[in-house]
Amino acid sequence: MIASLDHLVLTTARLQACIDFYCGVLGMRLETFVGGTPPVARQALVFGRQKINLHLKGHEFEPKADLPTPGALDLCFIASLPLDEVIATLGRHGLSIEEGPVLRTGAVGKIRSVYVRDPDRNLIEISEYI
Repeated sequence: MIASLDHLVLTTARLQACIDFYCGVLGMRLETFVGGTPPVARQALVFGRQKINLHLKGHEFEPKADLPTPGALDLCFIASLPLDEVIATLGRHGLSIEEGPVLRTGAVGKIRSVYVRDPDRNLIEISEYI
């Protein structure tokens, strides 16, 4: 019944720091669109054929999760670069790796991953298939 993930929603307490991390460090693209109830200007982080819609804590768009909370996500992204290049990029941005590189199991096979925290303390896993 389900074919793929189109988007998810990230609730942030620090909008600009969030945008800086996902766009400036991870290389996503910021997009503005009109949506929600009622329709208003919104922002999303776009990568590949997916996006992360942004909600600012206390100013969420309807409909929304029952308990939207910054720092509650645990996300895994597949890198477009070799993981060693990702690690070097994270270091250049002054981000410390919380764990890794470690071997894990992804959706379609074995992955090698590192873990970092975004500005809201969400756990971000960045991986490559091996």
